[in-house]
Amino acid sequence: MAATDIERGLSTAEVEERIAAGKINRNMELKTKSVKELIIENLCTLFNLINVILAFLVILTGSFKNLTFLFVVFLNTAIGVIQSMRSKKMVDKLTLLTSKKAIAVRDGSEVELDLDQIVLDDIIRLGRGDQIPADAVVVSGEALVNESLLTGESDLIKKQPGSELMSGSFIDSGLLRARVIHVGADNYVAKINNEAKYVKKVNSEIMNALNAIVRFASIIMIPLGLALFASSVSELWDAAGTPGDSALSWCFSELLAGHVPSSALLSTVGALLGMIPQGLVLLTSSVLAIATVRLARRKVLAQQLYCIETLARVDVLCLDKTGTITSGRMEVEGTYPLPVEGMGVGEIDAAVPVDTTVLDFALANVARATSADANETCQALLNYYADRPVEVSEPLSVIPFSSSKKWSGASFAQGSYVMGAAQFVLSERAFSQVENRVAELADTCRVLVVARVDGFTPDGDMVGEAEPVGFVTIRDEIRTSAAETIGYFNEQGVTLNVISGDDPRTVSSIARVVGVPGADAYVDATTLDTPAKLDAAVDRYHVFGRVTPQQKRELVQALKRREHTVAMTGDGVNDVLALKEADCSVAMAAGSDAARNVAEIVLVDNDFASMPAVVAEGRRSINNLQRSASLFLTKTLFSMGLAALCIALPPYPFEPIQMTLINFFCIGAPGFVLGLEPNNARVKGSFLTNVLKRALPASIAVILAAALDIFVARVFGFNQLTLSTMCLLTSCAASVSLIWRISQPLTPLRVVLFVFVVAGILTGVIGFPKLLSIANLTMGQMVILAVIVAFTCSVFFKLATMMDSLKPRRRHAATGFGRGVRVRLGRGGGKVSSTGSTAERFAKRVAADMAQRREARTVREAEARALEGVAQAQPKKKKGTGAKRSRVTKSAQGIKVSMPSKKKK
Repeated sequence: MAATDIERGLSTAEVEERIAAGKINRNMELKTKSVKELIIENLCTLFNLINVILAFLVILTGSFKNLTFLFVVFLNTAIGVIQSMRSKKMVDKLTLLTSKKAIAVRDGSEVELDLDQIVLDDIIRLGRGDQIPADAVVVSGEALVNESLLTGESDLIKKQPGSELMSGSFIDSGLLRARVIHVGADNYVAKINNEAKYVKKVNSEIMNALNAIVRFASIIMIPLGLALFASSVSELWDAAGTPGDSALSWCFSELLAGHVPSSALLSTVGALLGMIPQGLVLLTSSVLAIATVRLARRKVLAQQLYCIETLARVDVLCLDKTGTITSGRMEVEGTYPLPVEGMGVGEIDAAVPVDTTVLDFALANVARATSADANETCQALLNYYADRPVEVSEPLSVIPFSSSKKWSGASFAQGSYVMGAAQFVLSERAFSQVENRVAELADTCRVLVVARVDGFTPDGDMVGEAEPVGFVTIRDEIRTSAAETIGYFNEQGVTLNVISGDDPRTVSSIARVVGVPGADAYVDATTLDTPAKLDAAVDRYHVFGRVTPQQKRELVQALKRREHTVAMTGDGVNDVLALKEADCSVAMAAGSDAARNVAEIVLVDNDFASMPAVVAEGRRSINNLQRSASLFLTKTLFSMGLAALCIALPPYPFEPIQMTLINFFCIGAPGFVLGLEPNNARVKGSFLTNVLKRALPASIAVILAAALDIFVARVFGFNQLTLSTMCLLTSCAASVSLIWRISQPLTPLRVVLFVFVVAGILTGVIGFPKLLSIANLTMGQMVILAVIVAFTCSVFFKLATMMDSLKPRRRHAATGFGRGVRVRLGRGGGKVSSTGSTAERFAKRVAADMAQRREARTVREAEARALEGVAQAQPKKKKGTGAKRSRVTKSAQGIKVSMPSKKKK
């Protein structure tokens, strides 16, 4: 673009032409879900659907008091919606995609525009602290740019005319004008965000187990429900004197007459409700919701409930260096004084205090003298000497840092000093004398030389040959808690991988400092130019440098193919793809909007040390839920078994009031107490397998006991009240045995709980026989009951021991023939199945069509916004080019906003 065009920018007609062509900078940020989407997501579940259908059947009978089970459904849904809304509100507060305005040159004047009002070929002005709103090329001026959020590279990149600027990066220092070359979806940031816009399936064993249980129950409920209803209708038909040709025709005639078989429907719904693990679903939501509240107090935001569980199961943790292990700031690693040849010490430091080295004096005072435009290196020196007693000297002249000179300097009464890159400060002779020392220090840090010169020319050049007085090493500031946190994960047996866009040598040195195992072996990802090389590197290395965003995702995919549960931490746009792919993703609040929005966990205080607390909460939740879930699942399983048994051998042995006793003392109370107690044991095995191993023995024991009770009642002619009493007590015996087993090892709390359960059952049976429909048993009946109870407990403990001895199933994943293939290797041999299906492909096509329609709507809205910008760009009066505006910059503590001061009138 010609010089005149740079000053004039685009005309109004040219802007309108580009808007008409759709060349506008549409907002392509990853956004949080809307309130409507969150409500629908939590409301439209299979669990809710089943309960709504059962509620409808109850409403038909007119027995509204039996709708109390809907309270559990409402409470569970409310917990999910409230937690989702809370997370959305927190993330939306954190989302300040830095500066929301940009300065563009149009019709020869500088105007302030919203980011989505920029068009292709706009000339934009960028200064220190500005975030680049769109990909552009520099047309005038120069600046140092921080691209760490995009590439992971911590070094500042010099940009001059002809250099390309990537959207999302920051101007660290300097002033320039640039021409926009990409807008909207063509921007670098937008391309990465678009790749991350697929819906990630939550990898939660607890959620998958609950869904599997509900799906199984929903399938089994249909035939059992129909059979139970038919059996109940048949009894009603017999009681009515068998009118009509059959029970079915009689039932239809009653319905047509407006007479609903209420007792049949209620008994069927009552049996079916026992098959749905309502309490387990509510307990899971409650335990995880409490965990998120606890984490919130530690400044950790869990954006969805089940991510806490996933992190507790992680066996590979992939760490991003910048922002995770390091704070994003620079720090002084050390200072290394040198003797100066050819000059006596007294000549050099005659005016320097005797308790201060020349090196310290030069570093501290040159940094203070150039602090007006301090870069990261200067700021590190200022922080280093802030608490050190180095005399402050008034500078006589100051030479600020220049990207062309690669050094800065200042003159004082005590002498003139420069600091910068040794190759640029020292002559070839002087550099050759210290080259080996520089190389040694540069292995882990950035090295600057400090040298004494005779002075400076009016043009800012050094006078005389620079004589080195020492070195200072600068490195990324490592978080004080990083080593301790890394040590924690090492102790837990979690494999650690450091994946960064920075130089692999730098990444390796930092990984060694914090104690990452295998940090000495590193690889430059630019050499991993084929999928095979990258896949092989996963097994050989734990430190990866120069990694692109796509390679980060491929590394996570490779680990997942090896059946690992992978967590990924990051804060930049370059981490988004890997964060989305990982089983559990963790982002820093001070990072990019995209990283925060795709992550399941956000560390609000940007402190990696919070991770062990998340793991501890996950372990507590999983281990406690595994114990408590076995109680709830026992009821579900034996309800199904008894329903099937009672179709052939009616009637159903339990009365609803008796189930209340079991629900409270044998399931509800112990389940919630055990579900909330402290537990930091390592998570072992599959959630559903562990629960079934505990629940199946008790369920089988209850079903066998009930069958034996029914047999004995038929043989000896016991009445229905006696039968229900025997079934109640034998079921309680099996449940108490299960509570005893899952309470091991015993703690004071568990002993109190066990005593409470036993005392509660005895109090109910002995103290309230009429309320609970308990029969007054004879001595003979009590002896028979004692034998059945002993048999029930014996069967339970025998089956439980057998379950514990079973070996876990092994699973391995493979791919082939263009579709995912799942290979299961178990005790009974192998099984191969496809992961794809026609229904899944159809669902994906429907989702793609909906996304396309949303995209078209977004385009129309963006065009309207850009036209508003054209109207706003017409200046009402001539304004100066030096308009003050707010500056938003990224810092280690979060996002720093500097507002312009208002002048007093």
